[in-house]
Amino acid sequence: MRIIAKKTLVGFYQENASSKKHLEAWFKEAEDSNWEKPGDIINDYPFADVITGKRFVFNIKGNDFRLIADIEFRLKIVFIVWIGTHAAYDKINVKEIKYVKAH
Repeated sequence: MRIIAKKTLVGFYQENASSKKHLEAWFKEAEDSNWEKPGDIINDYPFADVITGKRFVFNIKGNDFRLIADIEFRLKIVFIVWIGTHAAYDKINVKEIKYVKAH
């Protein structure tokens, strides 16, 4: 899978050092995957939440952090929408949050 954008992860773990090895492991696993449907993700990540047919929430570091991704199965692209602490996640609307590109 192609992951867009790794810099989102790097920016987050530069501020939250305890997430670094866990986010890097998730990135490598996702990159090496060949997900074709939502069930493929649940097979790999049984505790991931399916929000829609293409939006998923991954638990990172024992659920200390949450990563929201939109996955375009046909194009083999994983788009990282949001990453944050579990506490921050509880304050957002996971269905409506959009990626905001930093300048």
